[in-house]
Amino acid sequence: MTVPAPALAAALLRLASTGTPLQSDAILDIASLFPTFELRVAASVLVTVAVVAVWRLGARLHDKEVEAVSMPVWHLSVTVLRLVVVAGGGAFVFALWSLSGDIGTISAQYDVNRQTFVRIALSAAFVVGAYVLTSVLGRFIGEIASTRPEISDHQREIIYRIAQVTTYLATLAVILGIWRADLGGFLVGAGFLGIVVGMAARQTLGALIAGFVIMFSRPFEIGDWVEVGDHEGIVTEITVVNTRIQTFDGEFVMIPNDVVSSESLVNRSRKGRLRLDIEVGVDYDADIDRAAEVAQAAVEDLDEVLSVPKPQVVAKRFDDSAVVLGVRPWIDRPSARRWWRARTATISAVSEAFDEEGITIPFPQRALSERDPSGPIPLTDSRPEASPEADGGVEEADE
Repeated sequence: MTVPAPALAAALLRLASTGTPLQSDAILDIASLFPTFELRVAASVLVTVAVVAVWRLGARLHDKEVEAVSMPVWHLSVTVLRLVVVAGGGAFVFALWSLSGDIGTISAQYDVNRQTFVRIALSAAFVVGAYVLTSVLGRFIGEIASTRPEISDHQREIIYRIAQVTTYLATLAVILGIWRADLGGFLVGAGFLGIVVGMAARQTLGALIAGFVIMFSRPFEIGDWVEVGDHEGIVTEITVVNTRIQTFDGEFVMIPNDVVSSESLVNRSRKGRLRLDIEVGVDYDADIDRAAEVAQAAVEDLDEVLSVPKPQVVAKRFDDSAVVLGVRPWIDRPSARRWWRARTATISAVSEAFDEEGITIPFPQRALSERDPSGPIPLTDSRPEASPEADGGVEEADE
């Protein structure tokens, strides 16, 4: 005998609101199939195990590639099936225990009426449902974002976090309605509690607020190459509490959002291109203009750098042993690998071009000379003999 879903929902709401016994013969038949306490416990355990097994099997099926249908339709079908199994299992266990005689025995022993049990069960069901719903929403939003190239990973994360917070707030409101809580007193108590918690957890709340500010102001997005304080790497995740980046050494760094908002931030991926600045020294005797032309011609032929904007070579400063030139090529879609490849190729090309043209890259050297530019001071180990007058002595007279 089957029970229509609307009738079951109406019966559960009636039980939650009035606490009166239900008169649905169909649900009573479910309880009568398991007349003893041991059978009801065994049935509940079996149903729970079956629901968990189906849920995990659905997770595997969700990631399986199917050629017969499109992936979004397949994922949606698997998600709906998992929700139906969870809802059906929960309704079965709830109907099995809510109408059994054991509820009366337990309520008499612990001085708790049927209505309290029903409210506890409904509250737990809504909490579990909210958790499942946020998981489903995350997958659904991910599927939609994967088919829409205009939706970035950062925007997908914002949409998911907003949906997650909205779901939990709605669940909290429903649970308060089930327990018929006085919202006025609850809000007053929550206000005082918020003051106490705010005083005790200023850093956590600051990170939470900074997380929403970062999500909406978008100083960086997931996948960007950033430098935050002493940490540099690729952004892998942005949560409401912290930001996670992966360094180029393969380490994962978790930085609180309040630290991110207070530290200096460098985003090297923001414009989609990045300029390199590579210094090379040229001997003072060389023709600086000719050296700059040779370096620029060598860099323009490289595949690792952009031809537009055109690479530039500028004179930067007078160094101790050389005139320093700055070679400035551009790369697109900045990443650590592209940066290092372009830098290595630029240094190799400039070095080979200078060797072919006979342009010297000097090594550090120093020359000692007098103020009179007549020549360097000769360095020798010989020392002049000291005279008695130099030591302050008195030269003896000849006898």
